Amino acid sequence: MTCWRNKMNQWIRLCFLILGGGTIYKLSSIKDVFYVPMQEDWGLTNTQIGLGFTAYAIVQTIGYFGSMAIADRFSKKILLPVGLIGVSLCGAYLSTLPSFTGYLVAFCGMALFGEVFYWPVLLKAVRLLGSKQEQGRMFGFLEAGRGVVDVIIASGALFVFVQFGEGKEGMQAGLIYYTLTTLLVGVITYFIVDDDDKIEAGKSSADANKEIIEGIKQVIKCPNLWLAASSIFFVYAAYCGLTYFIPFLKQIYAIPVAMVGAYGIINQYGLKMVGGPIGGFLADKVFKSPIRYLKWSFLAATIAMIVFIQLPHESMSVMFGLIATLGFGAIIFTQRAIFFAPMEEIGTPRKYAGSAMAFACIIGYLPAMFAYTLYGYFLDTFEGIEGFSYVFYMMAGFSFCGFICATTLVKRLKNQSITSSDQELINETA
Repeated sequence: MTCWRNKMNQWIRLCFLILGGGTIYKLSSIKDVFYVPMQEDWGLTNTQIGLGFTAYAIVQTIGYFGSMAIADRFSKKILLPVGLIGVSLCGAYLSTLPSFTGYLVAFCGMALFGEVFYWPVLLKAVRLLGSKQEQGRMFGFLEAGRGVVDVIIASGALFVFVQFGEGKEGMQAGLIYYTLTTLLVGVITYFIVDDDDKIEAGKSSADANKEIIEGIKQVIKCPNLWLAASSIFFVYAAYCGLTYFIPFLKQIYAIPVAMVGAYGIINQYGLKMVGGPIGGFLADKVFKSPIRYLKWSFLAATIAMIVFIQLPHESMSVMFGLIATLGFGAIIFTQRAIFFAPMEEIGTPRKYAGSAMAFACIIGYLPAMFAYTLYGYFLDTFEGIEGFSYVFYMMAGFSFCGFICATTLVKRLKNQSITSSDQELINETA
């Protein structure tokens, strides 16, 4: 009975984490629903939209160094609500459709609150909820649950957009809707999420800070963590390219704007609901290792994208184009669902879970600093199918590099396991 109650409490806590994790990034991901209106009604180019995410990524990357200290130093009861409410304030400003400079400032603010204060703390909380054998499903259900919340909230934004005329006013109404939703969830989070133990417990402030620094040193000296973080890097680099399936389908397959918005919701959010549980199940139950699953899914993604590029898109049916792009996206989302799960498999201490997650975020999310701008540049420079082909080849290249990286990590873990077994045998013999 006690075991059942503990399990129930575990999943209830996960649900509250999912609620915030599925809400906070809707404002910084407005391109998923409003990419075309951002161009036609806001007046932003592909490159300018990409630069917003580059500015976001710069603050994100620099800020994660600060997260390595605060994620294990302060309680999630404070950090999680601060992140949500801070993002909502940035959304209130973004809803005025400011100049390009204001657009960049808003994205920098959302990066500070959403990435530095919120994301590593959320990942730490999820990792500590489950055992080593449960990491794949924990992170898988986190991603799936976020997908459910994503679809509900993003569908609401699309509904508001249509109701207000699908133009400038519609986009502003959608942004206000996102802002109010994020603010509400931030307030709820403060009253619902429990406090937690911090490294400073029972220590002076100086001793707590010293222990945090020692933990950071230990984390960054781990080669396996560098490889695991690099695997995240290559998943995320390919993931960034999924955004460009939206303008690809509009330009090459000529689908209408409203359908583009609906596709964006399915592509970026709906696939989380499918990819999350499948990725978690395959990692835990089939491959018995998140790293091994990433290895083979990287190879599958590489082959799938190369085949996709060779298809005669300009003469194919719209339905086939939709299915093909969503199929590739599904592979990437199974990877995204579990790409933080290896933090337990590679043996990083739970005591420094926050620092390890923050470091993995520093390396793993680096593509956001350049990928959107890089992809946007090629689309602005090369017209039609040529520009999209360059983008898709780069996505295939990133996936292949991920295959090499994950293969290396699998071999290292296997060798370490053999060495550890030999040492245990020696000790028993002695």
